[in-house]
Amino acid sequence: MVDLRKLDDVAARLSDVVLDPAGWTTFMDDLCSAVGATGAAMLQSDIRTEDIPRTESVTEYFKKCYFPQNLHLTDIRAARGVPRFLAGVDVIADDDLFGSEAEMMRDPLYTSLGEFGLKWFAAVGFRAGPALWGLTIQRSPKEGMFGPDELKALSRLAGRLTEAATLSTAVGRSAVAGVTNALDLIQVAAIAVSRFGVIIGMNNQAQACLGHDLAIRNNRLTLRDRHANVELARLIDQLCATSDLLTIPSAPIILRRIDKRPIVIQLQPVPPAARSPFLGARAILLIRDLEGNVTFDQNLLATTFELTPAQARLAAKLARGDSLEDAAEDIGVAIATARNQLKAIFQKTGTHRQAELVALFHKVR
Repeated sequence: MVDLRKLDDVAARLSDVVLDPAGWTTFMDDLCSAVGATGAAMLQSDIRTEDIPRTESVTEYFKKCYFPQNLHLTDIRAARGVPRFLAGVDVIADDDLFGSEAEMMRDPLYTSLGEFGLKWFAAVGFRAGPALWGLTIQRSPKEGMFGPDELKALSRLAGRLTEAATLSTAVGRSAVAGVTNALDLIQVAAIAVSRFGVIIGMNNQAQACLGHDLAIRNNRLTLRDRHANVELARLIDQLCATSDLLTIPSAPIILRRIDKRPIVIQLQPVPPAARSPFLGARAILLIRDLEGNVTFDQNLLATTFELTPAQARLAAKLARGDSLEDAAEDIGVAIATARNQLKAIFQKTGTHRQAELVALFHKVR
């Protein structure tokens, strides 16, 4: 039986998961306790993927049966239930989808549920922006099917779930945009991706990196360097298999190019607020083009290290990776003059080698 007081208490805490998406599992655990159910999961109407939010009590079923046996592709509850949600119904249960219990038990999905001690089901429809979702609640044979009064009580969740899911998506997008935009200001290219490598957002610096060697196809990053592309695919596989709560250890991916310096791709986790299950942001890829297209503020270098304008011009060229000879030619000074300026720059910055100087200037950017 549904405990209405507990159900209202659980619903009242939905606002907490907007800022902390990790709380969705706890919310579903508490919901199951309030409605006398074994477990719960959230499924999108048209795209059902293995990273769905779910309670631990039904994880074994999803991992060993639902997805491995491709039941997510033939789920009769989705086929018959989604049209009802689209027609405006808030809650569905087994007897809304089948003419009899015998018909229900002949379906392969229900046969598989029985193998894991599960049987009866109810789902609350809600939206996360334009996407339709269902909060599916699973009961055992002993817990029994959901009755009319229980379904009526569950229908009270539909509006609150839509509000929380939509806000969670918006907060997640804002968090991702905040990170990538901040990186844009310091001239760092960044691409936010989902657990499956789908691009969720990128900044202007990342757009500028796109080309023949680094491209986007089918809304996914593709690398021309075969070895680097394999490493990227391996990294995405790690994202798929690793919990959102764990850090993914990963080495930089080196994208090697003909007649150009490499591109280095490194992975950073997204902020917790961006991990909304309805957005799916999982990581931010930082992209560094070592060809030397990074620009440095000459005035900032001059002010920080008390350089003359000529020394600041040379310092900016060296900082982006140019050799002393190339920098001198580009500026239009003799190599001997450039060497004297470099000695003065070393003295004013307290450095002794060009590599040390470049590392220092990158900290100033």
